[in-house]
Amino acid sequence: MTLYYTLVFMLLVAEMALFMLLVVPLPFTMRRKLFTFISENPIVAKVQYWLKITFVFILILFIDSVNRVYRVQVELAAATEGNNGQSATAIMGHERLEVQARKFYSQRNMYLCGFTLFLSLILNRTYIMILETLRLEEKIKLYEGSEKNTKQAEKLAQAGDAGEIARLKREIKLRDQDIATLKKQSEGLHREYDELAERYGATQENGKLSKKDK
Repeated sequence: MTLYYTLVFMLLVAEMALFMLLVVPLPFTMRRKLFTFISENPIVAKVQYWLKITFVFILILFIDSVNRVYRVQVELAAATEGNNGQSATAIMGHERLEVQARKFYSQRNMYLCGFTLFLSLILNRTYIMILETLRLEEKIKLYEGSEKNTKQAEKLAQAGDAGEIARLKREIKLRDQDIATLKKQSEGLHREYDELAERYGATQENGKLSKKDK
């Protein structure tokens, strides 16, 4: 097995271990801390970024392995048809065994890359489903009044994106809140200014009327 297929196999084993970690039954508090750590840690965000690039290369390897399997099948069929007039010993000769070996390695690489890509999709979907389940449990506890750790609840509600993305979303949300507060303050100042202008105009009119009466 070449080096890159060995790395693909190691990645497949790591995905299997991570999947077992996700589905293993854990207490709600531990699971919430685990998912909060995954969503906020910048190192996890960088790892996810490089894994996306790695999966692109694995997809290329998968397409190449499928192409190799197809070519070996065509070559094997051509060799069988070409040896129809020869003896069975010639058909099962060294060349045919070599083609069968290449077919086996190509199929192995195809299944290895295919299962790695398929498990990555399952991991992503499982992570999203567990995260949604944790959010629903958090909301139920908040409605029942049994949840006291509001900071962890807010972190869990903001989870779902990794590291820097989640942090930037929180900063954008805070800035939007600041902008909304400033808008409310400016509206209040405009109203007060209008009221003062009306009062000033009313006092000026009263002053003019009093002078005319005199």
